[in-house]
Amino acid sequence: MRAKRGEVAAYEELVRRHQTIAFRTAYLHTRSAAEAEDATQEAFIKAWRSLGRFRAGAPFRPWVLRIVANEARNRARAAGRRERLAQRASRERRPVGAVPPPEAALLATERHAALAAALERLPERDRLVLTCRYQLDLSEAETAAAAGCARGTVKSRTSRALARLRAELPEEAGSA
Repeated sequence: MRAKRGEVAAYEELVRRHQTIAFRTAYLHTRSAAEAEDATQEAFIKAWRSLGRFRAGAPFRPWVLRIVANEARNRARAAGRRERLAQRASRERRPVGAVPPPEAALLATERHAALAAALERLPERDRLVLTCRYQLDLSEAETAAAAGCARGTVKSRTSRALARLRAELPEEAGSA
């Protein structure tokens, strides 16, 4: 791999080739375009610095998406902590009887909202395999590399995660 030998142009080509799916991966974790963009950029920088540890012959995309997902998850956790702190501070300062701030915009459809909420209630590793397989359209092998597990584990986790997701969905959301 030319990029591993330090060829910046070769790495820039890898970034161009994978930046869209990397951004989508980050967005699924952060739910914020700005945070996803920052996470993607930081992940590509970390990947560049870690190219020496990249295994020769291994596919680049799952490796870099794992770095992106980790960076995005870390940012989402930090953002969640900041949000909870801001809410707590807001509640402490709000005068009695004040109207709460406007709620976040609703998702485009009720079905999408129900699916997103059900997905959020799933454990992290269930969300990861479902996100990789169905939202990012990664193969089982790519999902296995991104999740750091065997391909057969991806199959079983996907099956169990889909069953858990169906159980989480309201009847009307899951029947269409």
